[in-house]
Amino acid sequence: RIPYRETLKSSVEVHARHKKQSGGRGQFADVQLRFEPLERGGGFEFVNATVGGAVPGKFIPAVEKGIVETMARGALAGYRVVDMKATLYDGGFHAVDSSEAAFKSAAFQAMRQAFAEGKATILEPVYVVEVKVPEEVMGDVMGDLSSRRGRILGSENQGHFAVVKAQVPLSELYRYSTSLRSMSQGRATYSREFSQYEEVPGDVLKKIVEDSKLEAEEA
Repeated sequence: RIPYRETLKSSVEVHARHKKQSGGRGQFADVQLRFEPLERGGGFEFVNATVGGAVPGKFIPAVEKGIVETMARGALAGYRVVDMKATLYDGGFHAVDSSEAAFKSAAFQAMRQAFAEGKATILEPVYVVEVKVPEEVMGDVMGDLSSRRGRILGSENQGHFAVVKAQVPLSELYRYSTSLRSMSQGRATYSREFSQYEEVPGDVLKKIVEDSKLEAEEA
């Protein structure tokens, strides 16, 4: 399974309320949260900006925990959420029915809502690939790398061989060594090294989300 990551593309404010009334004590929690994207590698930041006891201090950690736990299991397609800031700026509680569990549930709902509103995307791992090939098949190899959503970074000659350098998403490198062998009659070699995470194109995003729904249904 490719280690995709989920993140936000733009800021979004959501209002979520967790309310259940059954026999005896009910459950109530109300949160208003702002979710914002951070720079790549920005991690996670939680800010409590509530005033006047809108959400009692004892419940604030439960809100953060609800967000952190949702981040771990994904809010869009089941992949870990990264590089995000969450600000709790308002909310509401009930003197009897509010609990840590209720606030955790409200935070979970808020997060799912934020990601469902189309402000989210998926990041994919991109690798730098270096391929050493006989000169006569260099064109084929470069064409193949481009068809794998690769970006050619450059090439240089080494005797009768050419060394091609490209950035290619990990998901497109499946069975690459087999493909390379057949293109070069076994005379090419390649190495790869992780480079960075990048946002996936729209069609790829759609497919990942659809595949995750199918997996969830089959589970």
